[in-house]
Amino acid sequence: MVNNEQTLIAYIYEPKPLSETMNDQQSYYETMYILRPDIAEDEVINHINKYNKLLEEFGGTILDSQMRGKRRLAYQIAKHREGVYVQLSHQGDGQHIFKIEKAMRLSEDVIRYMTVKQEGPLPTPKTSNKSTPQTDNKDNLKAKVESKEGQPETTTETSTSVKDNTETNENGES
Repeated sequence: MVNNEQTLIAYIYEPKPLSETMNDQQSYYETMYILRPDIAEDEVINHINKYNKLLEEFGGTILDSQMRGKRRLAYQIAKHREGVYVQLSHQGDGQHIFKIEKAMRLSEDVIRYMTVKQEGPLPTPKTSNKSTPQTDNKDNLKAKVESKEGQPETTTETSTSVKDNTETNENGES
């Protein structure tokens, strides 16, 4: 009886492996790399497409690719104070990481890179942060113009004339 209780207690309190506790979650990789700040935007897009294509050739699948834009670095890297950040989420067997990091290491335009293994729900593809605010601003501007078109115009002349009429009425009544 004591042996069965110990086995039961050990089974209940024994920590389960991470793979058993995360049934619906999968592992994937995130690679963040920083490009030189003096690169033109179309060349940055060419680099992003190049690394995405390389990743697929090496057996990985791309989940999400985002250009985070030019940001100031915390410290100077290769005489640069700024860099263009790019985030790449991908899945694969892990063998593709060495190959893509080697391609980044050999490129003079990549000043820093890092790949981290993530556990959890797969990321949902998002548009890059650089292009989103511009389109949002245009949409907001159109919405403001459309909402103002439907409203009657009020000018300062009409508002002051209403004020003058009320003052006249008050003076005439007293």
